Amino acid sequence: MITRDEAFALLATHVPEPALQAHCLESEAVLRALALRLGQEEEIWGLTGLLHDLDYATTKDNPARHGLDSAELLAGKLPDEAIQAIRAHNAEHTGVAPASLLDFALRCGETVTGLIHAGALVRPARMDGMDGKSLKKKIKDKAFAASVNRETIGECQKLGLEQAEFFSIAIGAITGIADQVGLA
Repeated sequence: MITRDEAFALLATHVPEPALQAHCLESEAVLRALALRLGQEEEIWGLTGLLHDLDYATTKDNPARHGLDSAELLAGKLPDEAIQAIRAHNAEHTGVAPASLLDFALRCGETVTGLIHAGALVRPARMDGMDGKSLKKKIKDKAFAASVNRETIGECQKLGLEQAEFFSIAIGAITGIADQVGLA
């Protein structure tokens, strides 16, 4: 398995856009926090979150390939369970159905980052003091962060987590890296 430093170098090479790099770092943080909460392998889950969108720049016009190309790039570098989760995170387009805890964690974990990031940008204090209640209000407003799939966020229940706890875990994770992703 590749190291975190090797993974970050791959990210920097394949994901030149700062906003997408921030999303990948946020996804990594959320997946690491979920792994800790669920008693899973933090390093595997974190690297899966960090590298899940490795192919986005080359597949954004071909969503049916998004996740599949990343999986091919990462073959032999990550365990099979991570490769499968990366394939399944875009199930709506690839047809690769999520099945494992890691599959669902990546899907809901990377999706919630969009809601949290957008929520932080409209707050004067950014991440400081953000809580699940405010995020719950934002999720109900379909016009807010309209591209964020609320149904996918709801897959947190497949992890055995209620939405409030899931939001709390994700907010805490992103707060911990707020200075790295422009949300401090």
